[in-house]
Amino acid sequence: MVATFGYYASNRSVIFVKHSCNFSTTATYLKQRRTHDDKKRGLGPVSLQAQKMQNKADMKVIKVWRNMSVLQLADAMNKDLDHIFEVMIYVDNSADYDEPWKCIDNIKVIQEIVKKSGMRCIIASEPTSQTTHKEIKDAEKRPPAKLHDCVPRHPVVTIMGHVDHGKTTLLDSLRHTRVVDGEFGGITQHIGAFEVCLDNGEMITFLDTPGHAAFTAMRSRGAHVTDIVVLVVAADDGVMEQTKESIRLANEAKVPIIVAINKVDKPEADIERTKSMLIAQGLVLEEAGGDVQSVAVSALKGTGLQELIETINTQATLLDLKSDAKGLVEATVIESKTDPYRGKLSTAIIQRGTLRKGSYLVAGTAWAKVRSMFDDQGKPIQQAPPSTPVEIVGWKELPSAGDEILEVETERRAHEVIHLRQSRKEVEKLKEDYVVIQQKVEEHLKEYKVQLEEKKRMGKMRYKIRGIRPRAPEEKSSEPKLSIIIKGDVDGSVEALLDVLDSYQSTNCILDLIHYGVGPITESDIKLAEPFNAIVYAFNIGVMQPSVRQLAKTHKVPIKEHNIIYRLFDDIRAELEKLLPPTEAEEFLGEANVLQEFIVTEGKHKLPVAGCRCVKGILKKNAFFRLVRGEDPIYEGRVASMKHLKSEVDTVKKDVECGIRLDSPTLQFRPGDKLVCYEMKQVPQTIDWDPGF
Repeated sequence: MVATFGYYASNRSVIFVKHSCNFSTTATYLKQRRTHDDKKRGLGPVSLQAQKMQNKADMKVIKVWRNMSVLQLADAMNKDLDHIFEVMIYVDNSADYDEPWKCIDNIKVIQEIVKKSGMRCIIASEPTSQTTHKEIKDAEKRPPAKLHDCVPRHPVVTIMGHVDHGKTTLLDSLRHTRVVDGEFGGITQHIGAFEVCLDNGEMITFLDTPGHAAFTAMRSRGAHVTDIVVLVVAADDGVMEQTKESIRLANEAKVPIIVAINKVDKPEADIERTKSMLIAQGLVLEEAGGDVQSVAVSALKGTGLQELIETINTQATLLDLKSDAKGLVEATVIESKTDPYRGKLSTAIIQRGTLRKGSYLVAGTAWAKVRSMFDDQGKPIQQAPPSTPVEIVGWKELPSAGDEILEVETERRAHEVIHLRQSRKEVEKLKEDYVVIQQKVEEHLKEYKVQLEEKKRMGKMRYKIRGIRPRAPEEKSSEPKLSIIIKGDVDGSVEALLDVLDSYQSTNCILDLIHYGVGPITESDIKLAEPFNAIVYAFNIGVMQPSVRQLAKTHKVPIKEHNIIYRLFDDIRAELEKLLPPTEAEEFLGEANVLQEFIVTEGKHKLPVAGCRCVKGILKKNAFFRLVRGEDPIYEGRVASMKHLKSEVDTVKKDVECGIRLDSPTLQFRPGDKLVCYEMKQVPQTIDWDPGF
């Protein structure tokens, strides 16, 4: 206990209190006095909360929407423009919106302006004109931006060329990584999008495309979203098939080409021969008076890389690359896949606008609300300006690789666009179905007219079908059939697999693709494969759940996993050949020349015998013989007798003379005829299909 002096300030006076207590008692006493005075004034705890709620309710509520202009925001708040610009001084990231007509694409900036103005806001769709029937329009690209709205951006460079010419190794040297070590079979089978910060601090977005023949569609996408194509040509191989295709794709996309002559460190490298081959393909190099720059590099040893970077920077400077970083986003899907933990996601290159979390996107018949974004190293990012490769999470359906991504204002607008596009697809399908139906109707009418003429000719009573009308016979093919299911890791890989499967035209065996998709193998895939006796092929993707593998084992559904595309198709070829019945093939044993014909008598019959000498291999009595006169076969069949001197023998070796009598008693021999001895063997058939590997 200590003696203390305390005071309490009321509305009119200060009261001093002297008492003996501890400090906790003093605090309790002061709290009680405050509560007592608050009750006198009617300001209890409940009343304070109610007053706060009342103040919040009194605040004006306005409707705002994404990408509204500064002038629209002022009209919605019933304030003048000076007020809006004055508030913007105290709002972060608002310096770019300095004109009344500029759209505020960051919704957080709008919310802060409203909040600092003492108001509340709700996000709504952009108001439209009041019409009884609103026409829904498809999402489209914005008109070209004005020059003063564009800002510089870094270039997007696509690495293209033939398989195994060192494209990924070159990119690894620029990034100081070892991506090529993680590629199955040493070949690239996806488009890789990477943002590289060079030693001079400049940024370049690189796209690494596959060089294999099966990935033509991937190379085409890479050529159409890029600013510059770096064509990698090995100095020892020169121009190859996919090199020619890459040149064609770049010319079609009207993209400038920079040639990187790689592997110059190898002893067999011939740079001048490679340049001559490029000129023959229409690439006029600077040495020949053209405008195509070429750089000799060694991706493995790092030779010439600095010169290549300077060449890319020079070309980008000449192109003067700029883009509008404001407004609705426009992008292109590079790759898409289903992640077992993050769901459906896609890799895209931003071409216009700045993508932020919470944006609504449409691509084909898929839409997304961006939940999160990641860079090429898997790190989360908050925004993606133009030329940025970004992994987008939040798709409701998986978009297809190559689809155009467009941002829309609201979720409602996204649903409208998707519904419109799906309706158009259904209309197109109905038109295609109508053509097929009309063809069937015409065939039926032709058949009906034939039956009607037959009925008129025979008479009604005679033509009448008695008894039960027979069922139409089911068309059953006698050819063997292989049913398969294809699952891939990304949409582009599945697309490449389907392109190769489309080239299958063999008549020996039917190849039936009953299902394909992106993502790991699921239980529904196993249940679908069972009634068809199908094989499930997984490309670069496995079985994530042990229960799926156990289900496949129970139902005896084979699952085959492959990481290299040509090995997958080798497996399919082998499975097709297993279904083919064996075929008979000749196995050559020997050959004999007929020297003279002898006539021998057996009973009452005179039979011709060929006096022969074996000149090749061996002759077997129980084998087949073919008599050839000139180039024409005269007889094929068995022999009735084969003798050496006067003894019947089963075999005759080379350079031994013998007498041979065939089963045909009327056959005449001539000197110079040949007797070919052979056996018929059962050999497995091979499928007449070349996937191109």
